[in-house]
Amino acid sequence: MGTGRWHGVPLRVRLVVSAAVLVFAYGAVVHILQVLVPGLRPQLALPGWLAVYFASLTLWDPLAALLLAARRPVGLALGCAVLVTDAAANGYANYVLDPAGGVTPGRIGQAVITALAVALVALTPWLAQWYARRVSPGR
Repeated sequence: MGTGRWHGVPLRVRLVVSAAVLVFAYGAVVHILQVLVPGLRPQLALPGWLAVYFASLTLWDPLAALLLAARRPVGLALGCAVLVTDAAANGYANYVLDPAGGVTPGRIGQAVITALAVALVALTPWLAQWYARRVSPGR
């Protein structure tokens, strides 16, 4: 990401965006596998709306990754929306629908997604300045 659209953007910004792109790419793979491989689907009986939402992440995760990598400002908004809603949906599935008590793999995953959502939302104002402007070659 150091050439083209990303030329002149500080390394720390490129690293944060690269990490976000990897998170969304990983999410895309996970959600695609959950749709295609029956043994990887959530073990809980999900309401239809929630199952549709999780299936829709097969589109939203890779789209967020592509838009972030392409340095499109809408990628920041989409990335935040995807992570915040994913954290909320997983929270509902793991704390409302799952009767298990204590720590479960789903609840650990939900905590990770929540931490990622908080991080991206918190970093978005800082990142947005690099998405909103083009860096001239002399800078």
